[in-house]
Amino acid sequence: MKIVNLEEAKKEFIRYTDCYDLTNDNISRKKYHSLRVMEISKKIAEEENFSEEEVEIATLIGLLHDIARFKQYTEYNTFKDAESFDHGDIAIEILESYNYLRKYIKTDKYDEIIKLAIKNHNKFAIQDGLREEQNKFCKLIRDADKIDILFIAVNDFWKNEKELMENSKIDSELKKEFDSQKPLNRTKFPKVEYVNKILGILAFVFDVNYIASLKIIQNEKYVDEIINRFRFKDEYTQKEIIEAGERVKQYITNKIEK
Repeated sequence: MKIVNLEEAKKEFIRYTDCYDLTNDNISRKKYHSLRVMEISKKIAEEENFSEEEVEIATLIGLLHDIARFKQYTEYNTFKDAESFDHGDIAIEILESYNYLRKYIKTDKYDEIIKLAIKNHNKFAIQDGLREEQNKFCKLIRDADKIDILFIAVNDFWKNEKELMENSKIDSELKKEFDSQKPLNRTKFPKVEYVNKILGILAFVFDVNYIASLKIIQNEKYVDEIINRFRFKDEYTQKEIIEAGERVKQYITNKIEK
């Protein structure tokens, strides 16, 4: 017996988002991002042999992970947490308000896991001290979210910034951090612009947890698609960004074949 009616959960989520101005492209994008992350989460969980119940919970977490984004943009006109609020934390307040989570799942058996995963999805690192069962869902939603951000980087980011992007130059300190094959800490580089944003997106791969997630990134050729969108005027920048892409692809291959 299913513990989550995912079709009904999706309908409830759409009812929730319908309360916001979906004619605003930024708000609308978050709706469709959430729906895609829902499907990506389901795919990863299935590929990683989660139980049927766990697949349902992972899928629900994917649907709800950004539920605070609509309030955030409506009230602050930004998705930058530093200029508004932590959208992972506020999501928990929304789900707890008037016991709203019960609209999506009748049992409270997985409440702690759902909330922990959503709370941790946007943090630089997952909080310490979690149990293995809690950690597996935190890792999965972080993967699914990053995969869709890579998708958006291919299809949407920087559409109106092509000339600025191609005339920008790579930041040597940022590149050095990237070469350590760890996710880039935004607090160390608060004003990252143009080509250096590409490094930030590519570095997401270094924080991907599941082999199924890496296979999606590899199969969709997201790294090549992002790199090939631009031809940088500065020869050194062009060379470095191509090398960065190759390094990420090799990292993915090594992890999958390990």
